[in-house]
Formats: sequence, structure tokens, C-alpha cells
Amino acid sequence: MATAGTNLSDYNPEQLPSAANFKLGLVVAEWNAEITEALAEGALEVFQNCGAKAENITRLNVPGTFELTYGAKLLCQKEVYDAIVVIGTVVQGETRHFDFVCDSVTQGVTQLNLDYSTPVIFCVLTDNTIEQSRARAGGAHGNKGIECAVAALKMAQLKREN
Repeated sequence: MATAGTNLSDYNPEQLPSAANFKLGLVVAEWNAEITEALAEGALEVFQNCGAKAENITRLNVPGTFELTYGAKLLCQKEVYDAIVVIGTVVQGETRHFDFVCDSVTQGVTQLNLDYSTPVIFCVLTDNTIEQSRARAGGAHGNKGIECAVAALKMAQLKREN
């Protein structure tokens, strides 16, 4: 397991770019809200700890993980965001729906990163059980939202420098 022995919440705000002048977007799936809200809170914590102003953070809610790419596209088209984090979770069920949703959102986020100059960060848990998702949304493995917000700030800085 990729997160074994790793705490997704480990970061040092002093080693990250200041978010004081960044405009940041969060697109959050409402499905599995217990998990996605915890991930969003983790991301917001990082943004705030790095100086982001509340008025410079936009949040869009979408029904589910499949709709994340459309929400992110709406923000990308505005051409004002330094980085966007898409937050969702898909838990394996008894059908192949899991595979289709995971593949679609992965390809969609990749395409957004190719089509727009705004980095779109993939904060989508794709776990076999809800317990695995809980472990990565503030549980035993930390919070993937924190890890993705750190990536968003680093990518926003990279965008500004190039």
C-alpha cells in the first residue's frame, strides 16, 4: 500500500510558498460527504496556515466524483486561479461502476492539466473500503487533503515562476 508508513498530513508551512497572493479553487464532491468534507477541511487548513485570504479561496460543490472535472473546468475557464484541487472519493462496490468513475475522473483531470494553464490537483481517494477512505481523511494515515493542498501551493508557485 502506497501510504503504509507515511503520514499524509506531514508538512512544514515554512517550507511552502506563501499563499497570500494566490487565488485557489476547491471542487468538492457531495457524495461520501463524511470523507470529502474532511479532505476539504485539511486542504483549507494548509491554505490558511500558508497565508491564503478567505476571499481568495473559491469552493464549488458538485454531486459526485464524476462531476469534479466539469466543476474544475468551470474554474479553469475563468483563468484567474493559481491552482485548483478536486476532492472526491470512490469506494469499491459490487459492480464495475468504480472502475468507470475512477478512470473517467483521472483522465478528465489529466486533460484539464493539458488544456489549461491552471494546475488541477487530484485529491480523489479510490479505496476498496470506506474504512480505508477514513484512514486517509484524517485517520491513521493522515489527511490526503493536506497532501494535495501542499502540492497545489507548490504547483501554483511553479506556474507563477514560469
